[in-house]
Amino acid sequence: MPHPDSQLPYWNAAAGTKTFTHPLHLPWLTDLDRHAAILDYGCGYGRVMADLAQYGFGNLTGVDTSPAMIIRARRQHPTMAFATLSTPPATPHPDASFDAALLFAVLTCIPDATAQHRLIAELHRVLKPGGTLYLSDLLLQPDERNRLRYERDADVYGVYGVFKTSDGAICRHHSREWLSTLLADFEITDSRDITVPTMNGHPATGIQIKARKPLAA
Repeated sequence: MPHPDSQLPYWNAAAGTKTFTHPLHLPWLTDLDRHAAILDYGCGYGRVMADLAQYGFGNLTGVDTSPAMIIRARRQHPTMAFATLSTPPATPHPDASFDAALLFAVLTCIPDATAQHRLIAELHRVLKPGGTLYLSDLLLQPDERNRLRYERDADVYGVYGVFKTSDGAICRHHSREWLSTLLADFEITDSRDITVPTMNGHPATGIQIKARKPLAA
């Protein structure tokens, strides 16, 4: 499976051309104080953070592995806090730093299972006990175009659902069972299916999951 860093040239190039579309479901955030510390991991160019700011949240931090994404984010939202991660998935923040963490369309960009587990473990670390993890990503798609891609690349990448797009990204779509396994150290409190355009403009079925870090181990 390719190392995540091997896709940095793709995401740096995409910073100037792609539009991200996963919606922010405000009712899931109503239990958060407007001063709550929120981490947007894989923030891209800061779209979701801008939405959060419009809803009145002010203590926002965005991190991404792509320097070009962070440059665009800072240019578009100069008053917000953004940082490039040098050793992902590690963040520079202490344990229990955040009341909530957002992970929007990030797992689809991390095809390797071990890398996904490490990322979820890092978010678990920086969340306070009782903190919220809000995940939005893409499910396995039932249409022929996607099934052919999954079947074509399953032997190449060793996982059904991992595929290479026509413009060179290596992506992963997920089963519900895999996402539940990935979040085993969290308590899933809600979920919702969504229809969302992919970054290349195709309609796709996604899932949003609200999960809670337990108050005690």
